[in-house]
Amino acid sequence: MAWRFKASKYKNAAPIVPKPEACIRDICVGSYQTYGNNICASAAFMAFNWEHVGSSMAVLPLDDCGRKSKTMPLLHAHSDTITDMDFSPFHDGLLLTGSQDSLVKVWHIPPEGLKESLSTPECTLSQKQRRVENVGFHPVADGLIHVASGHELALWDLTKQKEAFVNKDHTEVIQSTSWKKDGKLVATSCKDKKVRVLDPRVDSPVLNVANSHQNIKDSRLVWLGDTDRILTTGFDSARLRQIMIRDIRNLSQTQKTLELDCSTGVLMPLFDPDTNMLFLAGKGDTTILYMELTDKEPYLIEGLRHSGEQTKGACLVPKRALRVMEGEVNRVLQLAGSSVVPIMYQVPRKSYRDYHADLYPDTSGAVTYLSAPMWLDKLDYPVPNISLHPDANNSTQPRLGPKPFSASAGSEEFSFDKVFSVPAVPGVKSDNATSPVSGSMPVTSAPTPKDEDKEKSLSPTSDVEVAPKEEYTNGKSDTSVEEEVNSSDSGYIPKTPSTADRRKMFETTDGVKSIADRRRAYEVRSVSAAPDAEAPLSPAPLRRRDSLKSRKSPDREEKRSSVPNVTTKRTSTVFGKVSKFRHLKGTPGHKSTHIENIKNISRQISGECHGFCANGVRCAVPVSAGGGGGRVAVVELPTGATPAARAAPAHPAALHPHALLHPAPLQDFAFDPFRPERLLVACDDGAVREWIIPEGGLTESTNEPNRTFSAHPDKIYIIRFHPTASDLLTTAAHDLTVKLWDLAKEVPTAEITLTGHTDQIFALDWSLYGEYLATVCKDGLIRVYNPRVSTAPIRSGGGALGSRGARVVWALADTHLVVTGFDRVSERQILLYRADSLAAPVCTVSLDVSPAILLTHIDHDSGTLFLTGRGDSTIYCYEVTSEAPYLCALSHHRAPTLHQGIAFLQKNMLAVEKVEFARALRLTNGNVEPLSFTVPRIKSELFQDDLFPPTLVTWAGWQRAAAWLRAEPLAPRLLSLQPPGMEPLSAHTAPANAPKDKPAQKPKPDLIKSHVPMDAKDKQDSIMKSMSAKVTMNLKLEQDSMEGVDEAEWDQ
Repeated sequence: MAWRFKASKYKNAAPIVPKPEACIRDICVGSYQTYGNNICASAAFMAFNWEHVGSSMAVLPLDDCGRKSKTMPLLHAHSDTITDMDFSPFHDGLLLTGSQDSLVKVWHIPPEGLKESLSTPECTLSQKQRRVENVGFHPVADGLIHVASGHELALWDLTKQKEAFVNKDHTEVIQSTSWKKDGKLVATSCKDKKVRVLDPRVDSPVLNVANSHQNIKDSRLVWLGDTDRILTTGFDSARLRQIMIRDIRNLSQTQKTLELDCSTGVLMPLFDPDTNMLFLAGKGDTTILYMELTDKEPYLIEGLRHSGEQTKGACLVPKRALRVMEGEVNRVLQLAGSSVVPIMYQVPRKSYRDYHADLYPDTSGAVTYLSAPMWLDKLDYPVPNISLHPDANNSTQPRLGPKPFSASAGSEEFSFDKVFSVPAVPGVKSDNATSPVSGSMPVTSAPTPKDEDKEKSLSPTSDVEVAPKEEYTNGKSDTSVEEEVNSSDSGYIPKTPSTADRRKMFETTDGVKSIADRRRAYEVRSVSAAPDAEAPLSPAPLRRRDSLKSRKSPDREEKRSSVPNVTTKRTSTVFGKVSKFRHLKGTPGHKSTHIENIKNISRQISGECHGFCANGVRCAVPVSAGGGGGRVAVVELPTGATPAARAAPAHPAALHPHALLHPAPLQDFAFDPFRPERLLVACDDGAVREWIIPEGGLTESTNEPNRTFSAHPDKIYIIRFHPTASDLLTTAAHDLTVKLWDLAKEVPTAEITLTGHTDQIFALDWSLYGEYLATVCKDGLIRVYNPRVSTAPIRSGGGALGSRGARVVWALADTHLVVTGFDRVSERQILLYRADSLAAPVCTVSLDVSPAILLTHIDHDSGTLFLTGRGDSTIYCYEVTSEAPYLCALSHHRAPTLHQGIAFLQKNMLAVEKVEFARALRLTNGNVEPLSFTVPRIKSELFQDDLFPPTLVTWAGWQRAAAWLRAEPLAPRLLSLQPPGMEPLSAHTAPANAPKDKPAQKPKPDLIKSHVPMDAKDKQDSIMKSMSAKVTMNLKLEQDSMEGVDEAEWDQ
């Protein structure tokens, strides 16, 4: 037993916390529900999530400290929360990020760090609408990454930007992934309470499976160096935090199980294989545990703990960046709520004048002899070890190198293989390896002559790799300069060229003379051109290779000068998806247009009701009724909220608006779209009450409706007006029927009764022209009716799986249906169906887990879909298209407060002169505020006729209800939104082949010099010179113009 008391060199390693001024302070960090560590580090930089959303990152030098400004340059990486990140072990400036927006991106950090915000990645990979959970670089092969998204684990070869391996054997979400140090095996922990060991290079990759922590909460896994042991952290069935050590040779049995406490935060294991030091940082904990691992009992020996701030994330700093002359054996970066604390673990020694070699065994270097294709061909070679001695010549300094995805010379052809070229293995003759020093040709799977490469680079099909069918690709689109401005998520303005300039990088007229010819040439080659072809397993990223060449390349300038300016369609399949609404921006109205401090807003509203409705004049808000029944408060909109609003701003004190009183609880209510003074309310007693609001609004509360009629024997779920026929009302009730009513009659009667539902009706929606009616039901079916032809559904199928609620809306000129609902695990989903085939959705997008039903609104002119739920603060925006990926994510709008309801207004209420394409009123806990959705444009003084086509008139009836019921034919009513005196944009657009007069060239400013801060004295001298140049100087003295006295007078 004497070995138990063997002295360890690291048993007394003590955490040393620096002073506050040596930490990074005043940063903005939120609480993120991810399976990542929220911070990572290389030997040169650190990167961590920024702000509460976490879609941006701060990238700082590793030794940075001090207070940070809220306007510091950021990495605007994704449109949703970044779930995981990792630096390359062989390129300290190469950063990999994965996000909830289903994208994986590769970024290059300049050697000097971020001097300005960065939003353009070097590479974008799509994961088919699956939230990315884990990403990381391979520990041995350069250019190989792993991506865990949903139930799949994939390997990507960055040299080819293709998926090299995918495994779908996991039955639940993958929570953690870790490689063995030699890079041969990978282990995963999954939400199905199992741990797996995989070898991606064999036919049956899953080598072993075993039960792990018996709780579905977060679990983490780390491979213990080059040994055959893995360590996992998680929770047991009693929610106690656990640590398990296993030997993969007997995976079903644990070597050690240690139960700690009942804290809720998962333990993030940070392991150093050189010293066997293990650090356990729990999310939300204020303590970081230090343990030393042994290969025999007791396996885990606890060392000194660190207590400090609450932990949001943690990571280890690479050994190459340690201060070895201070006895530092490890450094943990602790991400707190407003700071990053570097915790140095120091081994006490009498003196630190000398290098203590016994504390620093040789560690893995930053140079590898394996590339991704070589590793995939089952070649193995360990990463050479290096010494950490300061005098050792082994490149222990940060290895930044040139920008990975750019050619090193302006005239050199671009090649992705040059990014991850590796040196030849010492003593081995191989044609597959290249030396970055010698400049020889890199590894390529199919070498092509230089002429062929050049010809390929000029091909219109080689510049863009478009995602195949049934694939969701959220790559950066070719938008114009006016569209490339800040979205609602970011204040950064991307500095990108215009559409014409970027298109010139990708097009050529040699051999192909038109867009149609180029499209045909592309479709012959593209997999997505075949309508019945199955989608490949690995999605192809949206990539424009020629745009990454050096901007000063002479041959590139020659190609650009030879390309005409061709106007591209918005949904061109040649150049990838281009959306004019990609950077839409939601802006709240001025505070003077808000209705503030409404008291007693009721939240006891059925899930089928929107909970809030409005038109351009007034809004209706449900308020609590003290004595039972239901109340609807009607509030006039203040001037400025909409063009039709005329009321004076309400006093900011507590507002108790006048209400409409009902004897039964409310179920649903709606304004007449053609008569803003008429409001119909459906109640629990099966009756519909019609209210006529006097001009100027209610002057007192009332319980006397204009008329009341009994519509159903039991409570009514939904009440809706017809979109084109006036006085035509639709109701759906507990008796599983849908009725159409003619309100023009003195006593309304049910003109049509639709049947066929077998369970509760969740939602209904009329088609754009009011011909068809779609319903979604609790039985999981969508039904489409043609009421004037048959009372039974003409088509049914599909639908949301969950039984908690759903919504349905028509899209794409009544050819598709968008359904929102829940899946079996209560995750909110968006499903797109073809209206003529409801068997299966053509696209499914999963959002998040939330109890709120997604309310839907679609702008038919732009195809923009707005989604949000009661209690949410985010309005999700998607563009619905008839081609893959069908649902294109736009810039989501995030409000500072939660909302209880939202009502979109009709198109005649828009300020098109401000490029406003949608306007809504948002109900919060006590306020009603206008919300404007605009598209950034430069020439906003012109009417943007490409954004505002002639729109359907939805604010005036096309025909009476009786005429519609008789099926009288009627042409659609369209109206242009162009204001009088405002010229259209198309009239100012120069023809494609028209010669342009070149304006006089202005001297270009020195952009680099203009961004360098000036010295205070130089700045003062510059100001004095500019002021002196503007002031007229007269050097003549005043006395020179005076008359003197005679010489004789001096003698007097």
